[in-house]
Amino acid sequence: MKQQLPDEFYQLLEEIQALDFAIVELTLYLDTHPKDLERMQQYNELAHQSRQLKQQFESKYGPLQQFGNSYTDANWGWGTYPWPWQI
Repeated sequence: MKQQLPDEFYQLLEEIQALDFAIVELTLYLDTHPKDLERMQQYNELAHQSRQLKQQFESKYGPLQQFGNSYTDANWGWGTYPWPWQI
């Protein structure tokens, strides 16, 4: 039986994915336009927003990233919720 998750879970995850997609695209653009200060500023703003949303998500639903990029608390959370590719 599939676990029913709150709407906020999906909304936050979608916002994170959209921001991270834009960050990847800006990274590729900046690789070929390294002097575009306006895009660098946009990159930094989006990276900050992504980091904040990930912290918000993880405080409610558990870690998103491995290899030390996410913290854990006394309740090891891997596998508690479906992975992003499972929803």
